Amino acid sequence: MRCPFCGNIEDKVVDSRESKDADSIRRRRECLSCTRRFTSYERIDEIPYMVVKKDGRRETFERKKLMSGLLRASEKRPISAVQLEAIVDAVEKFVQDSPDRERPTSDLGKIIMRELKKMDKVAYVRFASVYLEFEDVSEFMTELKYLVRSRKPRKKSKKSA
Repeated sequence: MRCPFCGNIEDKVVDSRESKDADSIRRRRECLSCTRRFTSYERIDEIPYMVVKKDGRRETFERKKLMSGLLRASEKRPISAVQLEAIVDAVEKFVQDSPDRERPTSDLGKIIMRELKKMDKVAYVRFASVYLEFEDVSEFMTELKYLVRSRKPRKKSKKSA
């Protein structure tokens, strides 16, 4: 902190207090050069993380909104809350790692779909039907056929042989 009186950058903090509204910290400082005291305030810089929607609108990233969508897609499916939290954590980390603090929702959707596809195909299709905005049953069937083709073949059990 630069001294407002002499311009020296070395000082010591004499007293620290939270402000009345608890959104900043008030610090009393003493310049080590001229020994005069001055006050500084520290505030948290809260720039929200943003997502860019398909139509170009920007919205703040909301973890709760993402989780509610995943809960709807995985309703009555064998996916634990811990697994869903892991997906939300991965997406949130992806958004936070952006140098300009915003990401397109299409990128977020790809991460979610990739993870859901590994966990549960039904939850994946439910999420995809909303995310990919299926217009009719044929688009839905195309995605299902793709899932069936990409499924790993099951080993035959001894009972069926």
